[in-house]
Amino acid sequence: MKILIVVMIISFASSALAQNKIDRMRAVTMEAFTPDTVNWKDEPILPKGAQSVVLVGDPNKAGFFIAWLKFPSNYPIPPHKHPFTEVITVLQGKLGNGIGEIFDTKKDEILKTGSSFVLPAGHTHFVWTTDEETIVELIATGPWSITYTNPSDDPRKKK
Repeated sequence: MKILIVVMIISFASSALAQNKIDRMRAVTMEAFTPDTVNWKDEPILPKGAQSVVLVGDPNKAGFFIAWLKFPSNYPIPPHKHPFTEVITVLQGKLGNGIGEIFDTKKDEILKTGSSFVLPAGHTHFVWTTDEETIVELIATGPWSITYTNPSDDPRKKK
């Protein structure tokens, strides 16, 4: 009987902790997002032409966030890395994905709409678009940042 009581207490405590984590992510109202209705802004940490919108959370603070990134056709993002794992899903268009410090579109893959990839923290990679505008969803934890392999590729240093 004592074991049953202990199991029940642990079960209730675990449930309460899980509920607390879910409550902290809960939105006040339901909100739908479409590429036509969000407020796209120029993205200053990426090469000129990229736009972004944060849907959930704050990439500048510790914690989970979701953002959309929009890239024009034939758009490269030079080799770089991030401090935390990220999940990228292609929502529209195609996205080239390469690993390594040398930008080489010939040896890597093109992801089509609906495809995703997980990039571990600290892995140097690069991406590019093909002949069409591309929108991706970024799911990661903050504070999010980008470190370019070649510092001269960093648009923040070109101002």
